[in-house]
Amino acid sequence: MTSEPSSPTRGPNVYLIGPMGSGKTAVGKQLARLLHLQFYDSDAEIEHRTGVDIPYIFEKEGEAGFREREREVIDSLTRMKDVIVATGGGAVLLPENRENLGSRGRVVYLQTSIEQQLERTRHGRQRPLLYTDDPERKLRELMNVRAPLYESIAAVVVSTDGRQVRAVAEEIVQRLQELSAS
Repeated sequence: MTSEPSSPTRGPNVYLIGPMGSGKTAVGKQLARLLHLQFYDSDAEIEHRTGVDIPYIFEKEGEAGFREREREVIDSLTRMKDVIVATGGGAVLLPENRENLGSRGRVVYLQTSIEQQLERTRHGRQRPLLYTDDPERKLRELMNVRAPLYESIAAVVVSTDGRQVRAVAEEIVQRLQELSAS
């Protein structure tokens, strides 16, 4: 590891965490462009490696099977250099994932309200945990469990409610620069 200061184009990997609908993929792509880094979405990587979509994995292997695949992908992606990784909303559930994310780069928690999540996820078909009669209740249950886990490993917390993707990405760049300077 060199002792040269981090610049906007160099430095530790950045891992985006947060609930579904917080904008991790969209913000991650924009952030990768701004920082000139490679972008990966852990869910897309799981689908690429397995050749099937996430709802199918949930159907055939259950959430536990999916979480094991997610653990393997997060371990692999966090070993790469010069990457931005958008994780799935539940990636923080496994202690090993939290350890790998927190120790191998800068973790940015994209915080969003339940209302915003509902708005952003209502038309999606790729969210097996929302295959329920009461998605709002499910989102609240998930947030109660996951929010403390997100907060426990986040170096930076940024709200995405009602904000443009570019504005969120630019704030993250600024906040990461401030962290590197301190």
